[in-house]
Amino acid sequence: MNFTDLRAESYATQYSTEETTVLKKLNRETHLKILRPRMLSGHMQGKLLEMISCMIEPAKIIEVGTYTGYSAICLAKGLKAGGELHTIDHNPELEDFTSSFFKEAGLEDRIHYHIGEALDVLPRIEGPVDLVFLDADKENYISYYDLVMAKLRVGGFILVDNVLWSGKVFSAEDAGDDPEAHAIRAFNEYVQNDTHTENLILPIRDGLTLIRKIK
Repeated sequence: MNFTDLRAESYATQYSTEETTVLKKLNRETHLKILRPRMLSGHMQGKLLEMISCMIEPAKIIEVGTYTGYSAICLAKGLKAGGELHTIDHNPELEDFTSSFFKEAGLEDRIHYHIGEALDVLPRIEGPVDLVFLDADKENYISYYDLVMAKLRVGGFILVDNVLWSGKVFSAEDAGDDPEAHAIRAFNEYVQNDTHTENLILPIRDGLTLIRKIK
């Protein structure tokens, strides 16, 4: 899942700003108590999301795929005064755990936490949107992309996680019988052919695509 050389990542982590106390606690508690903790964004990717959000200073962010809230907390740090983040997850069992960390981070008034299917929730969130982070079920990435693109302002950004899928996207043979790998291959092709955007895949962690709407 990680395309960064481990020694390089260790060194980069050592010389990057530390996680906040809340994020350290969330990281630890997620690994101790929640299934599939590898889904957590983690320190390095979380800091990257925070930096991008701080550069954009968005008024409205949409996140598809909350999990335990690590990435939402990071993204929310860049919100301008009065800004809001809408995050969507289908798993109600994580609601109390995740909400407690939004409150501990002092963000419960800025983060709107939606429990439900993103395909149902997204149409109810009004635009314009400045920044989007997609990190949910891969087989619906194209559908999510189309829904948020219609709300995204020109000049806004979409960030998409897991676009390298442990290397299974490199060829149809690598994808094998993994439906999510095939879905991401189709998504990457779809984005590459979208004339309304420009895009860049960063080969860090499991691959992160930066997409900017240009028209």
